[in-house]
Amino acid sequence: MKRIAIFASGNGSNAENIITHFRKNNRDAEVALVVCNKPEAGVIERAGRLGTDTIVMTRADINDPVKMLAVMDEYKIDLIALAGFLLMVPAFLIERYKGKILNIHPSLLPKYGGKGMYGKHIHEAVVAAKEKETGITIHLVSEECDGGDIIFQTSVPVEPNDTAADVEAKIHALEKEHYPRIIGEIISVTK
Repeated sequence: MKRIAIFASGNGSNAENIITHFRKNNRDAEVALVVCNKPEAGVIERAGRLGTDTIVMTRADINDPVKMLAVMDEYKIDLIALAGFLLMVPAFLIERYKGKILNIHPSLLPKYGGKGMYGKHIHEAVVAAKEKETGITIHLVSEECDGGDIIFQTSVPVEPNDTAADVEAKIHALEKEHYPRIIGEIISVTK
């Protein structure tokens, strides 16, 4: 059984969806751990309610190879899925889990990527730019913010009267439908 760690910083709707998906649909993998850098984040309550172990780690702890790798070893982690994780993943983790750290970004990268582009900031920018479409990008994590090889993209139309909240709802639907499935596909082809 492959073991997944979810790294999250926020509300945790994607984390909850991933945990639930693997419990119901995939007997080859499980979410063994949620790592969170914000003690007040909603993901902690969501993961706890689902009985998934959660560890709150400071930025310094996450960037400390001894501490971080000890946690990954303790939980025997095979793959990391970022779900609203707002810190850069340290180089030593990227090296250790080469090709096994995924991120989901709520735009069609390379558009609306990079520092400061997350959550509602992206949706507001998409609406302000009068984009005709937006979507999600699932990519491997590299040392470049929102860099790394793109694994999957899909889009939805942005209607002329859509607000940032409307766009956000469309993006959440795409995330819920596709992210767990793509994680499962990557798990099935990794050694």
